[in-house]
Amino acid sequence: MASLRLPTASRPAFRVPITAASAPLSLPAFATQNSVKFTKWVRSKSFNLVLSGALTVGLSLAGIGVAEAKVGVNKPELLPKEFSPVIDVAGFLSDGQEKRLAQEIDDIEKDTGFKLRVLAQNYPETPGLAIKDFWQVDDRTIVFVADPTFGNILNFNVGASIDLDIPRSFWSRLAGKYGNIFYWKEKGEDASIEAAVMAISNCLKEPVGPNNCSEGTCIYLPHLPALQKIICCIS
Repeated sequence: MASLRLPTASRPAFRVPITAASAPLSLPAFATQNSVKFTKWVRSKSFNLVLSGALTVGLSLAGIGVAEAKVGVNKPELLPKEFSPVIDVAGFLSDGQEKRLAQEIDDIEKDTGFKLRVLAQNYPETPGLAIKDFWQVDDRTIVFVADPTFGNILNFNVGASIDLDIPRSFWSRLAGKYGNIFYWKEKGEDASIEAAVMAISNCLKEPVGPNNCSEGTCIYLPHLPALQKIICCIS
């Protein structure tokens, strides 16, 4: 007696295409679109908080750290009358230092297409969110906020396109070396800012690869206290 077989509806198997040329997983379009939307939302929210002073997202010893909450700031009256990639409302930099940094930043943009913008502030004296439109911040922009309020003076917001090329460990090493309180208390806030800009410049100009931006941000200085050497060199 022949067994009775009921028809079954076949469901297409979910397959992720993997080719020799592209080892990473390729997600279906709907998943990719949702991920992109979520990523943009997170970046937008965190970026607004960084600029407003409501939340400073800095690169601390463990990577990306979050400082204490503050009241948001938006003071366009503190912006310069003419465009400049360097805004120093805290008075950390001399006129000559500002000009040198502006020239270095201009060279970075010409050589790499990436934009570096520097804001030196002492919260709550900051233009805050007003710099976003002033600088036309986009995915190819690094916003470097120098503010000693939270201990480590170096804080960064990195555009998505730059984040693809530069390892995130670079930013934590950079903040650990030049942003720690030992360094800027001894050398001055201006020295921290200038050293960070030059390190970023060298990093952005390196060829993209597995070891790019791995040099020059972690060195041992024998005359420093043991704790500072740990802070300078942690990654």
